[in-house]
Amino acid sequence: MNKTSFFCSVSLLSTVVVSCNEKKKFPLQPNIIYILADDLGYGELGCYGQKKIETPNIDKLAANGMRFTQHYSGSPVSAPTRCCTFTGLHTGHAYIRTNDQAEERGPGVQNYTAMLADETLEGQCPLPAGTVTFPLLLQQAGYTTGIVGKWGLGYPGSESTPNKMGFDFFYGYNCQGWAHTYYPPFLYRNEQREYLPNELIAPHQKHDAANDPYNPRMYAKYSQKAYSPDLMYDEILKFVEDNKDKPFFLAWTTTLPHVALQAPKRWVNYYREKFGHEAPYIGTGYFPCRYPHATYAAMISYLDEQVGGLIAKLKKLGIYENTIIMFTSDNGPACNAGADPNWFDSAQPFNGGRGWGKGSLREGGIRVPMIVSWEGVIQPNTQSDHISASWDIMATVCELTNTKAPENDGISFVPELLGKKQKTHDYMYWVYPEEGGSKAIRMGKWKGLILDICKIGEINMMLYNLEEDPNEQNNLASEYPNIVKNLHENMAKAHVEPERKEHSIEYNCNN
Repeated sequence: MNKTSFFCSVSLLSTVVVSCNEKKKFPLQPNIIYILADDLGYGELGCYGQKKIETPNIDKLAANGMRFTQHYSGSPVSAPTRCCTFTGLHTGHAYIRTNDQAEERGPGVQNYTAMLADETLEGQCPLPAGTVTFPLLLQQAGYTTGIVGKWGLGYPGSESTPNKMGFDFFYGYNCQGWAHTYYPPFLYRNEQREYLPNELIAPHQKHDAANDPYNPRMYAKYSQKAYSPDLMYDEILKFVEDNKDKPFFLAWTTTLPHVALQAPKRWVNYYREKFGHEAPYIGTGYFPCRYPHATYAAMISYLDEQVGGLIAKLKKLGIYENTIIMFTSDNGPACNAGADPNWFDSAQPFNGGRGWGKGSLREGGIRVPMIVSWEGVIQPNTQSDHISASWDIMATVCELTNTKAPENDGISFVPELLGKKQKTHDYMYWVYPEEGGSKAIRMGKWKGLILDICKIGEINMMLYNLEEDPNEQNNLASEYPNIVKNLHENMAKAHVEPERKEHSIEYNCNN
């Protein structure tokens, strides 16, 4: 981190010193907004080097705060990262380690027609009853807590719905499967479905070969009346306004820019003009799309527009200076259903293509953007190379709110935000049971990576010096056997076999 004399002294419990001669007081309990984008790559924001997609509001957020260059998601896929975030546990200890659909519920699980008729068939494997989440701790400390967006940590009626896991208010998708369409037939308000004026058009449609794929009218049916990001954004603004006079925590777990490719027409038209001619996407993933590049960029710029609107709302309400905003992503970029990380260079400077982005423990799959802004407290336009991850959020939020956290795997990065001496991780560990099974460990500049465990076992660890080789091209395992041995030992210490067999590598290798 670039150190300056910006801060003379800091006390989170009473007064933050903004300059040597000027003091600004904050309440004991600042508001916190945690924005979690879905499948947004490390390089898909202008402030992280993106050249084709415009994100002026998020770039301004970074300019007003701190931009982390070595922040990691908890997992290369959605549900485990969310579990790591809310519980403070890495995937070697976390209960949720895969996008487990809890198929024991019956044959209709993830069948859209069946799920529409029976809500108990939608949603993912739940966290156990009694799981301690940091929203629950904030709730107990007097915060009003809300989550708007995608949940993905327990099906309706289970012990792990948002309202049972520490959130006073929930609006959005319970099930990540339904989140594969931006025009769902319903969303949830707390524990109840609210039906929308959208017909059921199940994802994973293929373009009708009898129709001209270059005719935009052939895609009209995939855009309906109620666009879920619009509805969820309205609820975000309402939540902030309703709670402006008391401390609140808001998790904005947006589904943007996860495929399917569906975006407001005005933004698609903007990028059509900017990008020029492009071929349609007519594959089987999610929905066909006439302008895939323009639509994907439109989804990110629309999210950026919403972030700008939220900041304007906070300023209008007079609570911007007492609101900490965190912006990050749940994993690296996808490369299916028309998403094109190679064309956008979505994980730059890392490889975000197939096998290297989402679903992979390569840097492109787990290195994600992280921005933290707090007006008058965090020095503007600072960059941090502190190595952190999703499971640090619990410790950080608890310190920011003077809330005691249970034992967890995280380290608060509040000192880093305030320009003070920061404690670092001895090492960080990931395990991903799917996609052939993989494990990774980061220890300082070293990264150990084991891929294709189902095929070759765990003996052959690859070793990379990320300071010299961030793209993981030069395997140094044979040159540094002692480091490899140390990383293997730390992996073993960090790993506890999951309570649920479906989340083990062995189970996924055999099924």
